[in-house]
Amino acid sequence: MGPTAPAPDNVGLHRFAVFTALATTFLIFAGGLVTSTGSGLAVPDWPLSYGMFFPPMVGGVFYEHGHRLVAAFVGILTCVLAVWAALKEERPWVRWLSIGALLAVISQAILGGITVRYLLPTPVSVSHAMLAQTFYCVIVSLALFTSPDWKRGLPVAGPRAGAPSLPWLCAVMSGAVYLQLLLGALMRHTGSGLAIPDFPLAFGRFIPDFDASGVSIHYAHRVGAVAVTGIVVWTLVRVLSGYRRHPRLVRPAVLIAALLSVQLTLGAFTVWSAKAVMITTFHVANGAVILGASVFLTIRSFAMLPPGSARRGTA
Repeated sequence: MGPTAPAPDNVGLHRFAVFTALATTFLIFAGGLVTSTGSGLAVPDWPLSYGMFFPPMVGGVFYEHGHRLVAAFVGILTCVLAVWAALKEERPWVRWLSIGALLAVISQAILGGITVRYLLPTPVSVSHAMLAQTFYCVIVSLALFTSPDWKRGLPVAGPRAGAPSLPWLCAVMSGAVYLQLLLGALMRHTGSGLAIPDFPLAFGRFIPDFDASGVSIHYAHRVGAVAVTGIVVWTLVRVLSGYRRHPRLVRPAVLIAALLSVQLTLGAFTVWSAKAVMITTFHVANGAVILGASVFLTIRSFAMLPPGSARRGTA
């Protein structure tokens, strides 16, 4: 992705990538509904549902088959996005990234089928959840890379003052959020969501007895939330203190902090409500949005704070 001449704008492709990212957000929400309602095996066959394309949408079938329909829609969007990029995108690495997105969504469908056919094995279910997050990050990245701002060249925000540099701090934040979502997926698919039934304490203490694996997984998720909060606050302070005049950095940093506040509140109410369906599902979807925003800020910060140059050439 070295400096080249600015690529021509393709606003249609960018808007389509944004729409695909929004559809993927809804897909993650729909997947969260499946786990929150315990509907993962409401349809016992795959790729059909009770041997039909459109079974009666009753009970858990509504959530499981509805999730499949949304997934099929996102798959079609991703296919269109890849073909569109292949025909109209001049940057080879963007074309390859769109192909990677297509391969990811196909792999995701296969993992979903394996999950059903083998009765929700935890490793496969967790892999299915995390591939969804990875695919989401790729789509968000494509939305950014196809934007007019990116193609015309983002302004340089200044030297990389302080240690660690802001781009690497953002990268650490994204990695921490991803690991936290992994712990959350492991907690959901091992049934550990209420292994610790109180909050903010754990069985009335700061550190519980780890006499069951569910307690360990649940507590690790809580510790992870504290770590992510610390990194997000650190990143926000760095942005506000060093790059306050650059709204392209300030706005996503503030958004991430706001989304994290919502996420922590949803996490608390998930326990207090004994995993109420909508609260738990919004907790899952909001976590994905935080990851997408973190990846967005990471990529943008690397673009605006390039090493050893006064201005970033368009890649």
